[in-house]
This record gives sequence, structure tokens and C-alpha cells, in this order.
Amino acid sequence: MKLLVATSKTQGTRKNDFDHCVEGELLWIAPCCDDGESSPDSDCGCGRAFGGLSSHRGTTTALIAELPGFTYSDYAEALRSSLAAQGWPPEAAEELAAGLLAFASGWEVGTVIERRDDCFAERLVPAG
Repeated sequence: MKLLVATSKTQGTRKNDFDHCVEGELLWIAPCCDDGESSPDSDCGCGRAFGGLSSHRGTTTALIAELPGFTYSDYAEALRSSLAAQGWPPEAAEELAAGLLAFASGWEVGTVIERRDDCFAERLVPAG
């Protein structure tokens, strides 16, 4: 199944990029605060970030990856655990897992994406 994972590829394309996640860490798309909703370039950064399930930190780049052997149950449990640790309702994990899997399925494996509030776009990986 296709999932979002943290990547440093294309970091620095935007002057306000950041990458505080662990390379390859599972990601989710957390809701934005009011500042993030008003501008993806706000100081908080939530309108342009993906959240790390383990580090609970953010990154502005996500990679679409295929994780062999990783099941839907594994994914839902990873989300449930992370949500609970971050103070989000863990009972949202199943619905969130389904939504994130549907989102990731629309992209090719190896694609790096960025977020601008509710808009997502491919970032081209430089050759070389």
C-alpha cells in the first residue's frame, strides 16, 4: 500500500521549508490552526507541513512510498498510537487511515509532494 513518509528530497525549494522528521518516518496531514489556514506561509508552518507519527514534528516534503508487508491494521494502529500521544482523539485513526490511503493512492510511488493548506502538488526531484 502507498503511504506518506518523510523525505529530505527537494528540501530548500521554498525558502521556508523545514524538515524536523526522521527520514522515512510515517506522516499524516494534521489540521491547521487559524494562522495556518489563513496562509500556508504563516510562522507556525502548519499550513505547509506534514506531521511525523513518531517524532511528532513536521516537514514540508512527503514522499509517496510503498511499504511491503505493512498492513492496514499496522497503519491504523500507528495512527491511533500517535494521535493518542499528541492529544488527538485516537478513535479517529480508522477514518484517518482510510482517508490517507485514498489520498496516497492517487500519486505514483516516488513522488515528492508539498502542501499549501488544502492543496497538494508534486515537487520535481532535481536530476543528479
